[in-house]
Amino acid sequence: MLALGRTDRSVIGRWWWTVDRWSMVALTSLVMIGALLIMAASPAVAERIGAEHFHFVRRQFLFVPPALLVMFGISMASPRSIKRLACFGFLAAVILMMATLASGQEIKGAARWISLGGLSIQPSEFVKPTFAVVAAWMFASHQNQPAFPGNLIALGLYLLVASLLLLQPDVGMTLVVSAVWFIEFFLAGLPLVWVLMGMVIGLGGLVGAYFCFSHVQMRVDSFLDPATGNSYQVMTALQAFHNGGLFGRGPGEGRVKAVLPDAHTDFIMAVAGEEFGLILCLLVVGLFAFVVLRGFSRMLAEESLFVLLATSGLLVQFGLQAIINMASTLRMMPTKGMTLPFISYGGSSTLALALGMGMVLALSRKRYGHEEEI
Repeated sequence: MLALGRTDRSVIGRWWWTVDRWSMVALTSLVMIGALLIMAASPAVAERIGAEHFHFVRRQFLFVPPALLVMFGISMASPRSIKRLACFGFLAAVILMMATLASGQEIKGAARWISLGGLSIQPSEFVKPTFAVVAAWMFASHQNQPAFPGNLIALGLYLLVASLLLLQPDVGMTLVVSAVWFIEFFLAGLPLVWVLMGMVIGLGGLVGAYFCFSHVQMRVDSFLDPATGNSYQVMTALQAFHNGGLFGRGPGEGRVKAVLPDAHTDFIMAVAGEEFGLILCLLVVGLFAFVVLRGFSRMLAEESLFVLLATSGLLVQFGLQAIINMASTLRMMPTKGMTLPFISYGGSSTLALALGMGMVLALSRKRYGHEEEI
């Protein structure tokens, strides 16, 4: 336990007494639960594809310690440093997304991954948190200096990111980015007329995605009528929740991971439900809800518009991604290949989420006077 007094003016001392330690505990708990579920779900998947038994476990555990270091390290940064980090990160991620479209690896019909130094990276995962902060900076700058074209810059960046995502194609992530951008614009003072127009455009975009992308049409049709498409994974996941009941069948006793192709990624909650029961599932939901609501509660007294917008955007992104994953697993919405934050297997996702939540912890720290100017 750290023995730091409130009068300690070192970097660690100021960080310890200003950061939201409860949120850190909740986020660390999600990471630990994710590690547990990866160990439970992935060996069967690895054996099914002919890989070594702990193939996915070893790969995931290579990313967990760096992710924690990234999250805690970034949480010590000032808002000004967060702006700079987001700008450089956003630029790098956009360049890599463009490179991915030209020479990326195509998996399941989508070109989202690029190989760097022997590692497969998904640049779009890093665009999400960095874009949320950069867009918030532009919106806030326009409000503070009306002559600065911040809103137009934010709109241009959004159109760039959305275009790159749709070219992959990744409709689900486009919807998440769109929701974050729209919410930040709304909080920055978007006129009511524009709000209504945005809602109409959003609905039009959903209809357009249905007719323009065959995989979206297939998933929607399968959701509305399971007999018309391949709903095997969803129905198998629902059966796993039924088999697990309240307390689960016990660690290692689950059967769904042996037959579910995405048991370690998109449908990892099904493994949690079967082996550990409703209790663990509710704990996971509670941790996600705590992180989001705790973050918003700390923004109630925030005076900086940039901090308010950036933190709100990152929290909405985090919560919405969790909702989409869990809702699709429970057949409450069409399936979408989106990881459950800090729980599902995926190195890029884990590091990008650590980056985003590290920025949340940094921006939500208590600041006194001009100690950390924005």
